Order: sequence, then C-alpha cells, then structure tokens
Amino acid sequence: MRVAIEIDGKPLQVESGMNLLEAALQNGIYIPHLCHHPDLPDIGSCRLCIVEVEGEDGVQPACKLTVREGMKVITDSPRIAPLRKLAMELLLAAHPEDCSTCPKYGRCELQTLIQYMGVSATRMHTRVKGFAQNDKNPLLIHDMNRCVLCGRCVRACGDLRGVGVLQYNKKELETYVGTLQDKLLTDSDCRFCGACAEVCPTGTIRDIIQFSPVEKRDALIPCQATCPAHTDVPRYVRFVKEGKYAEALAVVHEKLPFPECLGRVCAHPCESECRRGQVNEAVSIRNIKRYAAEHGSDALWKQNSKHLPATGKRVCVVGGGPAGMTAAYYLAKQGHSVTLKEAYPTLGGQMAYGIPSYRLPREIVAKEAGYLQDAGVQVETGCRVTDFVGLAKEYDAVLLALGTHKGVRLPIEGSELPGVLANSDFLRDAAMEKPTGMGRRVIVLGGGNVAFDCARTARRLGAEEVHLACLEARDKMLADEEEIIQAQEEGIQIHPAHTFEAIVGADHAQGVRFGRVKSFTFDENRRAIIEKEENSEYVIEADTVIFATGQRTDITPEAGLELGRGNSIAVQPGSLRTSVEGIYACGDAVYGTRTVIQAIAAGRQAASEMDKALGGDGDISEVLAPVEVPDGRIGKMEGFASLPRAAEQFCAAAEREHSFAPISTGLCDSAVCGEAARCLQCDLRFQITGHRIWSDYIQQDKEGAAQ
Repeated sequence: MRVAIEIDGKPLQVESGMNLLEAALQNGIYIPHLCHHPDLPDIGSCRLCIVEVEGEDGVQPACKLTVREGMKVITDSPRIAPLRKLAMELLLAAHPEDCSTCPKYGRCELQTLIQYMGVSATRMHTRVKGFAQNDKNPLLIHDMNRCVLCGRCVRACGDLRGVGVLQYNKKELETYVGTLQDKLLTDSDCRFCGACAEVCPTGTIRDIIQFSPVEKRDALIPCQATCPAHTDVPRYVRFVKEGKYAEALAVVHEKLPFPECLGRVCAHPCESECRRGQVNEAVSIRNIKRYAAEHGSDALWKQNSKHLPATGKRVCVVGGGPAGMTAAYYLAKQGHSVTLKEAYPTLGGQMAYGIPSYRLPREIVAKEAGYLQDAGVQVETGCRVTDFVGLAKEYDAVLLALGTHKGVRLPIEGSELPGVLANSDFLRDAAMEKPTGMGRRVIVLGGGNVAFDCARTARRLGAEEVHLACLEARDKMLADEEEIIQAQEEGIQIHPAHTFEAIVGADHAQGVRFGRVKSFTFDENRRAIIEKEENSEYVIEADTVIFATGQRTDITPEAGLELGRGNSIAVQPGSLRTSVEGIYACGDAVYGTRTVIQAIAAGRQAASEMDKALGGDGDISEVLAPVEVPDGRIGKMEGFASLPRAAEQFCAAAEREHSFAPISTGLCDSAVCGEAARCLQCDLRFQITGHRIWSDYIQQDKEGAAQ
C-alpha cells in the first residue's frame, strides 16, 4: 500500500509503514544523517536528520517518523539549520580533527557529511578521549578516539547478526563501544563477520588490511579470489553446514568439472589465505569439497547443466590431462563438436600417471573423466599426435594441452648412468604397473611434492631404503608440510640443504656425492646463489637415483610452433593463440608444471577464448545450484574463535607404507558440519547495503527531474 506525502513541496507516493528518512532518500531527497543505516533499526541519536512536519510542534528526527497519508515535511528551515549545525558540532568536538591521519580518509561518511554541511568544531571545546588503539584482535582494529557513538556497530552486531558482543561501556565520563569487561573479541564469542566494520561511518572499527573499493571483494573473500577457478567457496561451505550436499556439489561443479579429484589433490591455495586462519586455523576447505563430492547426488547439477545447440564447428583437443579435459568439456557444452586425442590408454594426464593412486584412486579419475563423454566429447585414447599443423587443417580450432611429461635431468656427472631415472618416467611406469628399473636403495633428488610422490612410491614398490635430498632448508622446502611429515613416518630419510655434486659409479649408479649448503638464495634475475660449507662433501650409497627437479613438455621445434623458455609453447597473452593460425595452447605446456586446479583454470580460459574465436560469446558460466539469500543473523556461538580445525583422517604409517590403497578418508561424518560452521561467512558482508554520500542523492534527484 502506498501513501501520498509531500517533502519540501515535492509530492511523492511512498510505501506505507516506512520511515520518513528512507522515503526521502529513496526518492533522491537528501537529509543529512549519520546514525541511520537502511539495514539497521533506527535510534535517532545523531539528531542530524531533524525535520519539521506541518501541524506538529518542534522538530523531529526523520528516521523515527513513520510516513502517513497527507504528511507535509520541510527538511531545511531557519529553525532546523542551527539545531542541525549544533548537533554536528557536538559530534565533531569528540572526534580527531586531522582526518588525513585516518586510514578511511576520502572514504569516510562523516568526512563527506562535514563537507556537505560546511561545519567545523571551532565553536566547541574539543576533547581528547585518551583511548589506546586496540589492534590486539585478529582482522579488526578498534580506535575509539574516532567514535561518534552513532551505534551502528552495536546494532549490526546485535540486531543484524544476532551475535551481540558489542555494547556501550563507560570509562570515567566517556562512553565508548567495547565488549563485556573489555575482553578481546576472541574471548567474547565474536564471529568475525565484519559487519561492525562495514557499517562504521568513521575509521573507528575497521579492517586491519587496507584495500580500495575495487579490491574489496577479493580482499574480504580471499578463498574465492585465490582459487584459480574462483569457486564460490563460502556458498558451498554453507550448503555443507546445512547438510545440503547435492547443492554444495552443484556449486563446485559451476566452476570445476572434477570436484572429487580436487577434493583429494587440490593444492588448496584458498586455505593459505582463509581469514579464519588469522583467528586460529584455516577452514579445511579441500576436505569439505571432498565430502560434498562423495556424499552429494549428481542429479541436481546434471539436470541444471547447460548444453547449447550445435554450432557446426569442429574442435580437436590434444592432451587428456586436467587442462585438456576441462577445455574439451566446456567447448562441447558450448555446442561445438569436440574430439579429444590422448596418447596414453586412459584420460587423466598427471592425475592418472603422475599422482600416485594412494593419493588419487584411479577409479575416481575414470569416473570424473566420464563426464566428458556425457557432454558429447569424442575421446580417442592411445592416439599420439605429432603433426599439429596438419591437424589444424582438419579442424576449425586445435588446442594443445600436452602437459609436461618429460622429466628433467640436471647436467651433473653421472646423470646418464644406468639406474638414474626421471621422475615422470618412474611415476608413469609405476602407475601402469610396468617395471620401473628401481633397485633396493633409492635416492630422490628434489624437494617438491613430485619428489615426495617418487620417494613414497619407491617405498611402496619395495625399496628397502629411501633418501630424499634438496637444496632448500627444511623450513623452505617446496613440498606440503603434510607430505614431508607423512614421508618421514613411512621411513623416508630427508636431507635438506644439500647440493648434488655428482652421481657416483662406473657402469651403474652407486650413490650420490652431496655437499651441505650454508645458504641458498636467488638474485634479482632468479639465478640461484649457493654457498656451500667447506669440506662438507660426502656420499650416500644407492643403486637408484631419481631426478625430481622439474618436467618439460615433450615437443621439439620440428613441430612448427614457436617455443618459449623451458620448452614451453609460446602463446599470445590472454588469447592463448600460438604462432600457428587456429592452434591454441594451455596448461603446463604453456607455463610449466603447476597444480591440477591451475590446469583446470587454464582449461576454462582456453574454452572461453576458443568459443569466442568460433563465434560464441565465450560465456561458459553456469548456475547449477539454487541461488539463495543466506540468513545474515548468524547468532552467537560459544567459543567460536577457539574451535579447532577438524583433522583429516589418515591410515597409520605401518598400514600405508607398503600399499597403494588410499591413505586418507577425509573428514568423518560427525566432523564435517562442525568444520563448515567454523567458516566466518565473509561473503555475508556484501549483503549489507553500502553507504551513499549526499552527492549520490542530489544526482539522483536531478536525474529524476530531467526525466
């Protein structure tokens, strides 16, 4: 129901029941205000929005007036102006004068209001409150010297979020906002949702990190920003918390075609940046994704999956690893006829032939590779392609997603001896259950995850003694800490800070001569600077040495393509076009060996760019799960800040060190909901109405008048 009112002589039709201030603002009529926020209950404390109502005595806060039929309002008059100015001066008397020292300088509601009203505190006796800035809390800074007691933060915490840890406290004659007994937020059951900082009109409660408006979303939802595929992490974590596993799985499928694989082997950069980690421990995002993939039905995402009409365009993807499979999958969904050619017997690339099965079972790779044929991709395995230029004449577009399947041997003495193996060959032979050429005593050279895959695989193949050595110091090793610890539990001996001097032996590898590293750094050109300890060389005996110091694409200049550094395929930035018309490249073949999630992101980019070149719009996005507005009233949770991260369940070392059976069962049923509940739900902050300054309303009023 709408009612007719008049503001400053302007007739308006507004919704019955709304307050006068919002009615004015929504119609482009600006009334100064500070304590008001459209998402919060009004208290009328700042007295800046006072107005006169025809037929009523005195002035009244517009935020506390309910509109009614026939109401006539004046927003400025000789009576209102001095009272409003006085209210503003009283606010400024208790606020630091030098705005330029505030991190919110230029983005502060109070500052813009001062400019609009042309008011200063020169008539008033200013006072210094004497509060020490509190920066002892994670994520948030409290600087009560800047507080004007608008009460927005208290209402946001209590009325909007239902947490209620902020309240008004007294210190001698000063009133300020704090927690009960001035406890730290971690001890007050704060949920660290950031609503208080979001609604604060000054720099009183603010984020520790600083960001521009353009950077805000990435800064405050870093899990989504740092995911190479930009998966909507908060959304699927919330669905898991609610027990809606099919919906959670559908959210993951919106960006990732292989969630169960990634639930086991994703490098999870999201967890490194998770803001919960600054409170105590990051949310176990990868394991939550795995749980959703293992327990959610495929029916929902499949029924909502898009498949555009046939375009008549033919595409060939060469390489059936995660990048190639991803690109083929999305190109087929865009309506193109896609053929995928893979050199090995099965799809998966490094997921099938590089990552050991104890980390990623082959049946899971096969299951999710099946999604390609569901999408209409024609798959040809055991089909090695060498004539890429000729292939481009048969198809409208060709994508090279060759991966990096050629191991790198360092140019040291003895590197070509029998018994010296390359990482990729060793892991591939092991995966295909072929003889690896491994002996009883193994040394792996390298300190990344692939090196540990080699060492742990060697242990499972029966090596009696396994050593792993790398240049990096223990705290600088490139492998995941989890990998290092588990390898040690399995009996693998680790030697950090070691140089590889030579592989010793006459007709066969008999060991490696090492030197101890005193310091290892890089110069400005990323060249290694190694300082060795004097007289520190010694030999570890072995009959097998495995280089795990890098991999390259198995391609030569004879292929007719321009190549880049490290035998990579050179492409145009952004478009992924190679030097040959109609041929594109993506994934490890372009940027070197990285992670599965980065390969999937590269495949998505390639599919989008190629779709545009083939006449499409490049939009491969999908909405596969219901889009719901989450409940912002999250409520109080006792001991929230100290809730421990749920531990991933691993088999005991004695059970796993000689078996390729899966070593992890992920999170147990009783733990996953609680782990999802540890999420700070950083995305809720973007449901809060953003502040608008006076010029926004004046511009709106001008535009309305022009129309």
